[in-house]
Amino acid sequence: MKIGIDARMYGTGFTGIGRYVNELITNLLEIDNKNEYVLFMNSPEYEAFDIPWKNAKKVLVNARHYSFAEQFRFLSLLKKEKLDIMHFTHFNAPIFYKGKSIVTIHDLTLHFYPGKKMTAAHRRLAYQLVIRSVTRHAKKIVAVSENTKSDLVEILKVPSDKISVIYEGVDKHFKEIADESVKKEVAKKYGVIKPFLLYTGVWRSHKNLVNLIKAFSYLKKNKDFEGQLVITGKEDPLYAEIRATIKDLGLESDIVFPGMVPDEDLPALYNAAKVYVFPSLYEGFGLPPLEAMACGTPVAASKAACIPEVCGQDNAVFFDPYDPVDISDAILKIWLNDELRQKLIANGKVRVKDFSWKKMAKEILEKYEEVGGRDEAEGMSKK
Repeated sequence: MKIGIDARMYGTGFTGIGRYVNELITNLLEIDNKNEYVLFMNSPEYEAFDIPWKNAKKVLVNARHYSFAEQFRFLSLLKKEKLDIMHFTHFNAPIFYKGKSIVTIHDLTLHFYPGKKMTAAHRRLAYQLVIRSVTRHAKKIVAVSENTKSDLVEILKVPSDKISVIYEGVDKHFKEIADESVKKEVAKKYGVIKPFLLYTGVWRSHKNLVNLIKAFSYLKKNKDFEGQLVITGKEDPLYAEIRATIKDLGLESDIVFPGMVPDEDLPALYNAAKVYVFPSLYEGFGLPPLEAMACGTPVAASKAACIPEVCGQDNAVFFDPYDPVDISDAILKIWLNDELRQKLIANGKVRVKDFSWKKMAKEILEKYEEVGGRDEAEGMSKK
């Protein structure tokens, strides 16, 4: 078959989905040398990406999400390639594309938390139109968790049997580091001078950073807590309330902002953290807690959405993400109890073995074969 993959979000600059696309392509092409792959990419990732596989090629699209170029230029390129199957790795797709397709739906965040970039009515309308179109036309939908599948069924009325839950994986470079000097060096590099709590991710309303900061202010009042909070990710000026909360609570000297931490430093930063905190109000999958577990770091996590499903009930201490006191209590429970820390670390290392990018790629390849073989099967049944 000739299979297209929407790789416009390829690369770590796109955080979670970028990693998904990266791992999907890498693992698919390692296990499949029968099918031909066409990777549709934007600049600058297109220019930077060297393809080491003979059965793959890249096509330059340069079409941003929600743009006219996405709906028309991308559509034209898809038609030109005469694909047997197109895999849209995110819901943004040309609504007039009628070829066979599979779509991965990571979450329905924009239904619940549209964010400050989606305030315009035309943008919300475009989102509704595109996601309903792609889920209706796709032959199969891949959901990254049971929670996302449930949302698709309840909110978009997608038939349950059209959706397959295929979990993401944890990259093997997220692992425990025994060398204490490596941990100290990465902490020093980013200006961390005390034991610390770690958050990794984007700055969006559903990430719940304001309540995390309020919880940290409660921790600072406890005589048994002496630590810093490290919040990674690119600062977004649209979410000025994050900095304002820090200033109001007088926490400027206790919270560190390293910005976007490169992949080569991230495992060491996870390793160096005393507790990893994941306070989200909503997630489709939630990869960072698993990355932390793989690095031997105990996790305090929100009990919202898919997070307990992914973490597993006995592998993290869960809290109510709407209650800063409950968040601080959960963190303190881990911070002060070494026996609990060791139990969470041991359980977490077992839990991450359930998630593999290679397994994900194999299961998605099965979906390609299932969808690609449909016409032949249907033709046989008609005879």
